[in-house]
Amino acid sequence: MSILITGASGGLGSAVVEACLAAGAAVYGADLSWKNQPHVNSRFHPIEANLLKASECDRAASLAAPVESLLHLIGGFAIGTVAETSDETWQKMLDLNLRTAYSMFRAVLPQMLKAGRGRIVAIGSRAAVEPMANFAAYNASKAALVSLVQTLAQEVKDNGITANVILPNIIDTPANRAAMPSSDFTKWVSPSSIAGMLVWLTSDAARDVTGAVIKIR
Repeated sequence: MSILITGASGGLGSAVVEACLAAGAAVYGADLSWKNQPHVNSRFHPIEANLLKASECDRAASLAAPVESLLHLIGGFAIGTVAETSDETWQKMLDLNLRTAYSMFRAVLPQMLKAGRGRIVAIGSRAAVEPMANFAAYNASKAALVSLVQTLAQEVKDNGITANVILPNIIDTPANRAAMPSSDFTKWVSPSSIAGMLVWLTSDAARDVTGAVIKIR
């Protein structure tokens, strides 16, 4: 099995890469940079790409071909009310949380449609369905991601392709701990928990699960 993981070098991405390798997959990890390749494994292939550009999404998909599963982990976070959010922040959230997903889905779909099989899973946020005050652009972009994934699921349900989205609460990563040092980390979602769900959704056992919006914690 060949799995393409975007945002693969981050706190969540590292756990997902390890879980996919443990499951025996060939893993292509795409991120903006790989300063140090952390995996000494012949089945791991790092790809450096700026996935804010559609052409780079196409290149990553080509390098990882044939892509059997896409795990899209890229996302961003910003604070701001509806009244105070700048145009720049609004666009940044749409680019990171929605446009990268759209471009990556579009990049891998021709391969999956040709093969008559594929798994696409995106990481969203609980804020997509339980919006928080003061996170206007973030909430809206994550809600749009859910709609995009569910739309895709309907479009490809007869082609052997599934599309699902996972909505975790706060993920227990080093970056989040540094940003919220006074929080109770025991209530956060572990990256390994999310990784296990992602691996299952790529499997044949999950072939009938599509269009699902899965909350974790």
